[in-house]
Amino acid sequence: MEGNQINYQPVTADLLLALGYRKYSGEKLDVYYSSAICGHVGNCVRGNPHVFQVGRRPWIISDNGNQADTIRVINSCPTGALKYMIKN
Repeated sequence: MEGNQINYQPVTADLLLALGYRKYSGEKLDVYYSSAICGHVGNCVRGNPHVFQVGRRPWIISDNGNQADTIRVINSCPTGALKYMIKN
């Protein structure tokens, strides 16, 4: 699943927020998460526990990892609960 798309269309911050995603801001990459559609599969926390760490607040810190690796982990989310936007 592409973490920067919904129904093969590029995501926008306004769309994701309107759909109930929560924004976790980073310097170069913003990560969005929807608890409503998360299946708790755990690809994120197993894929990069430095970025995704349950029990920490905030639990997503995109600056704690390599941008390409974080995008790879987000794209592995089978439910689409994780999305991202690269900052210009």
